[in-house]
Amino acid sequence: SADPFADASKGDDLLPAGTEDYIHIRIQQRNGRKTLTTVQGIADDYDKKKLVKAFKKKFACNGTVIEHPEYGEVIQLQGDQRKNICQFLVEVGYHRIVKSQSSLGLKGP
Repeated sequence: SADPFADASKGDDLLPAGTEDYIHIRIQQRNGRKTLTTVQGIADDYDKKKLVKAFKKKFACNGTVIEHPEYGEVIQLQGDQRKNICQFLVEVGYHRIVKSQSSLGLKGP
């Protein structure tokens, strides 16, 4: 008989239970008043580079997509863009969002 739990966790064990379909928006303090906003958990169906392009234009900030060894592709934006991203995602119909102060330990490219 096949083990029903053999492929139950496909990388989802990195996050707390029940958060695999959530988008995590975090803020990181850089130096002085400078901050970075990171967005993690956007489904692979979406082209993250196109999303960054839209965010940059709409929020008048710079941004990039970085490859994180644990979390995969993560969007990084300059400044505190938590409210803007949250509003944007709600406008496009995405309602499962987790905002957090904590850092992922991400470094820029």
